[in-house]
Amino acid sequence: MSSLPDHTSPHSSSAQHTVEPKHQLRPTIGLSQAVALYIGAVIGSGILIAPGLAAEIAGPASLLAWGFMTLLILPMALSMGLLSARFPNAGGVSHFVTLAFGPRAGALAGWFFLMSVPIGAPVAALTGAGYMTAAMGWSDTVRIGLAALILAVGLVTNWIGMQLAGRLQIAVVLSIIAVLVFAIAAAMPHMQQVHFTPFLPHGWLPVGQAAAMLFWCFIGWEAVSHMSEEFRDPRQAAVRGITIAAIVVGILYFLTALAAVGTQSYLHGGSDTSLVWMISQTLGSWGAVLAGVTGLFICTATIIAYVGAASRVAYAMSRQGYAPRWMSRLSSRYQTPSGGLLFLAVCFVIILLLYSTHILSLSVLIQLPNAAFILTYLAGCAAGIRLLRGYRLGVIISWISFISTAVIFPFSGWAILYPCMIAAAFLLIMRRHSIAVPPCD
Repeated sequence: MSSLPDHTSPHSSSAQHTVEPKHQLRPTIGLSQAVALYIGAVIGSGILIAPGLAAEIAGPASLLAWGFMTLLILPMALSMGLLSARFPNAGGVSHFVTLAFGPRAGALAGWFFLMSVPIGAPVAALTGAGYMTAAMGWSDTVRIGLAALILAVGLVTNWIGMQLAGRLQIAVVLSIIAVLVFAIAAAMPHMQQVHFTPFLPHGWLPVGQAAAMLFWCFIGWEAVSHMSEEFRDPRQAAVRGITIAAIVVGILYFLTALAAVGTQSYLHGGSDTSLVWMISQTLGSWGAVLAGVTGLFICTATIIAYVGAASRVAYAMSRQGYAPRWMSRLSSRYQTPSGGLLFLAVCFVIILLLYSTHILSLSVLIQLPNAAFILTYLAGCAAGIRLLRGYRLGVIISWISFISTAVIFPFSGWAILYPCMIAAAFLLIMRRHSIAVPPCD
């Protein structure tokens, strides 16, 4: 990737050096921490349930969907990595879209992402906590308490700083990889050739449906782009780091899916708990506990990455004048975006209260942020097509990512209404207050 051009746009991140040092985020993220953050952002709760659900939809042919997404994962990741390397900024995708299409488009993309995390993070926390409470036979009240604890860990870790978040993420990701490798190895003796026939029990259409569902398992690269301003070496951390992470994630996802199909654990243990069954076959009842702890770790890693990303989006947009001024406040002790973290903390409390009082179910909460996440990714890929001109491979990668993401978007269904509401509210506020377009920072 050394051929990536060095020239920058006049609106590029070089302008951020005009910001006073006391209002800047500290560059503390090295290569190993960046790799861990990328892996933690992408390997989320999906790996706990997606292999079984995909196999339930398409049977053994679900492996074709996994194979397609595994091949697609590198261009999807690199489109974000190349932009982060050239334009490191806390605004991440919002900043890229601003440079490509103007400040208002960038601000709208930022709000799509920012308003997805307050729902997506509690969903991830409840999923991880649900795995643990199911393993231990605990009540839903304990599940909510564990979810609140996971969210608190994400908030506090990011308040103290990305150096701690990166180190903690390394430990968590290594633990996740170790357990997944163990689960795959434990499943090997139980894999049988007969489990792969008939290969297409429901025809070809379910393979496409499975691929659409699996898209959610491979997003997350855009989240770490919001931390690129804190990379010590943006080119190394973004491009090399994201390449390493993409290879690791692709291999782990595909092998986990292969084990689920080869053992038919999605039939024995249930489509949403196939990982528990695979581990329990070797460790017995302790396997369920280990799977529960793994679920907690996986979701904690995801939340650390997304809380860090969303708090920095709030900080960047406030700095540009597209979010309340208090969101740009930095901790005087750690120079971290305390205003953005406070916003997320309040949102997390509200979502957990809505869930605990049964006003919103987990199935509804899961669907709400999906379309907004996809639109954020679409906007970032479109920005890559324009901003990476002069670097042919970068443009090709961005086009591949844009087209594949656009194909998936209609499958969001009614959840498309959520980003429509965000866009309507954003445009109404802009018009009512006649907000002038601030200069790019």
